[in-house]
Amino acid sequence: MKRTTPLRAAIAALLLTVGLGAAQAGAAGAAPLPEPAAPSASAGLLDAMSRDLGLTAAEAEQRLTAEKAAAAVEKTARRSAGAAYGGSWFDPASGRLVVAVTDRAEEAEVRALGADTRLVRHSAAALDRAKARLDTLRAPAGVAGWHVDPRTNSVVVDVVRSERQTPAVRSFVDRAQAGGPVTVAETAQAPRTYAAGTVGGDPYYTGNVRCSIGFSVYGGFVTAGHCGRAGAAVRGWDGSAMGTFQGSSFPGDDYAYVSIHSGWWTVPVVLGWGTIPDQLVRGSAEAPVGSSICRSGSTTHWRCGTVLAKNETVNYSQGAVYQMTKTSVCAEGGDSGGSFLSGDQAQGVTSGGWGNCSSGGETWFQPINEILGRYGLRLHTA
Repeated sequence: MKRTTPLRAAIAALLLTVGLGAAQAGAAGAAPLPEPAAPSASAGLLDAMSRDLGLTAAEAEQRLTAEKAAAAVEKTARRSAGAAYGGSWFDPASGRLVVAVTDRAEEAEVRALGADTRLVRHSAAALDRAKARLDTLRAPAGVAGWHVDPRTNSVVVDVVRSERQTPAVRSFVDRAQAGGPVTVAETAQAPRTYAAGTVGGDPYYTGNVRCSIGFSVYGGFVTAGHCGRAGAAVRGWDGSAMGTFQGSSFPGDDYAYVSIHSGWWTVPVVLGWGTIPDQLVRGSAEAPVGSSICRSGSTTHWRCGTVLAKNETVNYSQGAVYQMTKTSVCAEGGDSGGSFLSGDQAQGVTSGGWGNCSSGGETWFQPINEILGRYGLRLHTA
């Protein structure tokens, strides 16, 4: 998005027109963003959650409030449980965080923090070790991925339903189950990335690929690694030179950092695509499993769902990608790299998934805090 006027109204209009604006904070003469009112859910956000999660507006607002409280409790509860910590998740039915513990003696202290507890056999550390052993295995195409699931207190291996009984998948599952507490679940399709061919008027292009901007950082933006390699030139929505991939990792990871030229600037905004008002980004506090989450992308625009799993290994055809977060949000080609938000907190950039926004599906994102730490970046926040 080229800078054409310092007026705040023009900035807002351009953001709505071109998608996620990439921007360099502090550019001479840039008008400051207006001070927001006390944070509250917009009518558009509540409508999107109602559409995708089947909630009334009142239920959606109550859930956002409860999820914010659960996220605040999660870090303290993890420290309190110590070695007995078995993972945690948000329970939409109760509106509370549930913390799994391996030692009954820790339950009272965790409950005192405002969380519910569940007694389990395996600690989170033990489950992480079991998953790490799976990460050393080469998975066949019929295995979609695997993740630690605190709710089942196991490592869940997702296999493509039509491939479950093939020799390669059965062999992988046998090896996985020999190494620890592993359960098997089925998924409809194998995951794929969400890059797409060039289409005019969308957020950014590299080569013949269209992807979506994730989040503004000072000096540029973050996006998906499969969208471009380090050194690749990036063109903006209008086809003009926008920036350069300074770092990119895929597979293994799926993240990238694009630096922008002086004619572009960053703002702490995620595009609402007219479905909801453009959203201000205020931080990057990680949402618990079970939380509602929404995504902005250049193809399917604003979509919502829930966080299904964390630290999942996703087995793309190009190779495995580790430490991903799985959601029930749909996506399609061209959405790659786009923003995942929980409330006003940045969560990550869209990587890939299966399905579409007509029939449904699942989508994974690369967590934002890992990207920031990898490249030493600072998220642009309001």
